[in-house]
Amino acid sequence: MTDSTMPPLTAEELAAEGSTALPDKEVISLLDLNADLDIGLDAAAPIDLAVAANANVAAPIDAAVGANVLSVGSEAQALADQGVIIDQGITGEAVAEGSQDSTIDQADAAPAPVDEATQTPTTEPTVPVDGASPTDAIDAGGALDGPLLNVDVDLAADLDLAAPIAGAVAANANVAAPIDAAVAANVGSIDSDAAALAQQDAIITQDIDADANATTDQSSDVSQ
Repeated sequence: MTDSTMPPLTAEELAAEGSTALPDKEVISLLDLNADLDIGLDAAAPIDLAVAANANVAAPIDAAVGANVLSVGSEAQALADQGVIIDQGITGEAVAEGSQDSTIDQADAAPAPVDEATQTPTTEPTVPVDGASPTDAIDAGGALDGPLLNVDVDLAADLDLAAPIAGAVAANANVAAPIDAAVAANVGSIDSDAAALAQQDAIITQDIDADANATTDQSSDVSQ
C-alpha cells in the first residue's frame, strides 16, 4: 500500500490522538554557562641596579673610492692619507652603589574558622514515593527539564602590585673617531678625469682624572 492509496483518518481517529507540549526553549538548553573564578595575585618586584664603567674607544676610519660609471676614456682617482696618534688615559674611579630595603606585606587576612558544630544543615531530606524506601527516591523532573551541560563559574580577582626600583649609574669614557674619506667618480662621461685627495693628520690625547660616583638608597615599606 503506497501513500497515495492510504485511507485518510476519520474524525473519531483524529479525536483519539493525543499531544504533549514541548518545554520552553530555555528549559531544553544544551549549554548553561556561568563562570565563577576566584583569582588572587600578589606581585612584588623590588629592583636594585648599580652600574659603573670605565671605557676608552678609538675608531680611526680611512676610506677612498674611485668609480667610472657609463664613462668612456675616463679616469677616476681617489687618495686618502690618514695619520692618527691617539693617546687615551683614564685615571679615576667609577663607583656605583645601590642600597634597597623593601618590606612588602601583601598577604590577605585569613578567613575566620568555621565551627561545624554550630552549623545548621541546609539539605532537605528526600521524600520517598509511596511504597518505596528513602534510598529509592525518584526524580520527578523530565529528561529535558535542564541543560545537558551546566557550568557555574564565579569570578573574584584580588590584585596587589608593588614595584620599588632603585638605580645608580657611574661612567668614565673617552671616545675618539677621526674619519678620513675621499670619493672620485665619473658618471656618464667621455674622456673625463676625476681625482679626489683627502689627507688627515689627527693627534688626539684624552685624559680623565676624575671620580664618577653614583649612590642611591631606597627604603620601601609597602602594605597592600
